[in-house]
Amino acid sequence: MHRLRILSLTTAAAALAVLAAACGGDDDDGGSITVYSGRSEALVAPIIEDFTEETGIKVNVKYAGTDAAAALLLEEGGKSPADVFFSQDGGALGAVREAGLLATLPGSITGLVPEQYRASDGSWVGISGRSRVVVYNPGLVSASDLPASYKDLTSAKWKGKVGWAPANASFQAFITAVRKVDGEDAAKAWLEAMAKNDAKTYANNNAIVSAVASGEISLGVVNHYYLWGLIKDQGEINAKNHYLAAGDPGALVNVAGAAVLKSAPNKSGAEKFVEYLLQKHAQEFFAQETFEYPLANGIATDPRIKPLAELKPPAIDLSDLDDLAGTLALLRSTGVLK
Repeated sequence: MHRLRILSLTTAAAALAVLAAACGGDDDDGGSITVYSGRSEALVAPIIEDFTEETGIKVNVKYAGTDAAAALLLEEGGKSPADVFFSQDGGALGAVREAGLLATLPGSITGLVPEQYRASDGSWVGISGRSRVVVYNPGLVSASDLPASYKDLTSAKWKGKVGWAPANASFQAFITAVRKVDGEDAAKAWLEAMAKNDAKTYANNNAIVSAVASGEISLGVVNHYYLWGLIKDQGEINAKNHYLAAGDPGALVNVAGAAVLKSAPNKSGAEKFVEYLLQKHAQEFFAQETFEYPLANGIATDPRIKPLAELKPPAIDLSDLDDLAGTLALLRSTGVLK
């Protein structure tokens, strides 16, 4: 069986029902494409509508979790009606690539994005990026005490003061990166040490940032843009982002990315869609609406956010973050995830 290692086929079958219900019958007039989107409708629907208005190509979108959509693509294989897979992370794209289901994108598309944020074989391209950071309360943590590495969070001085969200997909991708960069034993030891150090569990990144801002905890491990989303909604809060040292797995920059299926009924329309996501209008949309990093060359990030070019993530092929099942097994075996 292919190395998706994300969902069982039983779960994928359930996802099929969700995806089928998420969109009406496909328009097969040649002027339409079908997109399996792991990105939420609330986020991407406006930019998809803009694409249709500009190109005249109708987009039938089937929304589901990224892992569910990837598992379904593996189940459907070459018979999938999908033209495009719009994934929330690089690991799911890597899994579908490994199954041999992705077409090679033209260099005119992949060349719009820095090399580290696209597949080495041209099978997928990053659309927007997000960095792992440590969010902290400056009233409780001095700049000189901030950790340099994720490993420093197990120090006794942080006992009971660190928030994490083990059930969150972005946290799980980070643990997968730790396994790839530092090894399975190191990942296991860190999880156990964090649990012993009384790390506080939260449902998601937003909850962690809110807990840091309120002083409930001193710091937490999150994606960079959650702080800015909370500031957008609430105004200034008592929290800041801290980027970890160069090459540290805790400085992982993951991507939302897109790929065209080999079996795409409308390959030309699919490529136009992926290219549109990398044009100025769409890239600025992601930067302004969610405070993500636009990945196309020459597009500015929100000026309050550390520039993408200054980040020093670990040297890892984002396609290799596909082993979610192995990470889930590790989280459960250590008792971090129930």
